[in-house]
Amino acid sequence: MKKTKYLRELIEQDEILVLPGGGTPLVGIIAEKIGFKSVYMSGYGASAFQLGYPDIGLMTMSESLTQAKNMAGATNLPLISDIDTGYGNAINVKRTVKEYELAGISGVQIEDQDFPKKCGHMEEKKLISSEEMVGKIKAAVDAKTDQDFVIIARTDARTVIGFEESIKRANLYAEAGADVIFVESPLNEEEVRKIPSLVNAPVMINMSEGAKTPLFDNHELQEMGYKIVVWPSSVTWSVAATIKKTLEEIMENGTTNNMLDEMITFHDFNSLMGLDKFISDAKKYE
Repeated sequence: MKKTKYLRELIEQDEILVLPGGGTPLVGIIAEKIGFKSVYMSGYGASAFQLGYPDIGLMTMSESLTQAKNMAGATNLPLISDIDTGYGNAINVKRTVKEYELAGISGVQIEDQDFPKKCGHMEEKKLISSEEMVGKIKAAVDAKTDQDFVIIARTDARTVIGFEESIKRANLYAEAGADVIFVESPLNEEEVRKIPSLVNAPVMINMSEGAKTPLFDNHELQEMGYKIVVWPSSVTWSVAATIKKTLEEIMENGTTNNMLDEMITFHDFNSLMGLDKFISDAKKYE
């Protein structure tokens, strides 16, 4: 089955689709082995892992596309990729969607911020008009050749112009053809619970530790009516903490002997990366 069709089926099922997020192919490889059914490329994580930059619109389309293509190619799971604002106007969005579809990505998420965008939980965001965003969504829908390719429309209106306006925009974007709607950064439990009943489309939410939206577990979100939950930055922040701890251990104690039980070491990591299959393939063609 095509990855895109499989992703559509996952979204349509009763069980909520849980997406681990990250910015490196390793996330997809491990997610597949653990048993996740799909994976998400976070712009926040990709910018950090690939460039060492914060998520403030510094990553270009080609840089993002390269990382998304690598993530999609490293796993059998369908990949949904953050594409920020689509990297320009409606015509740019059209090209972006075509390129991501050709690269084997199964769906994209586009937002209604003005350029340069910021992470949805940062301050001082600016929006484009709802009319311009509707045009971008229509361009995205027109650009895809695989009708199962998923278009997710995100609105950042909640923390800029208010909750009611975010719902208005959400429904405009659904009418324009978005398959899934993402109302970014609801501020309290009441708002989180209201969104699925107020939006006329399947809805997505992200759980971002320490950010604006309160955390709920996947089962609670399913009961509220969400179809997709993304944990976009959990891996990124955990990896950063582990890097810091490991380097401090080397600096202070001169060895990692006390941390070996926290590591996937040489042979196990080679196995995780599928080294044996690569060696076997190499021998086959000698």
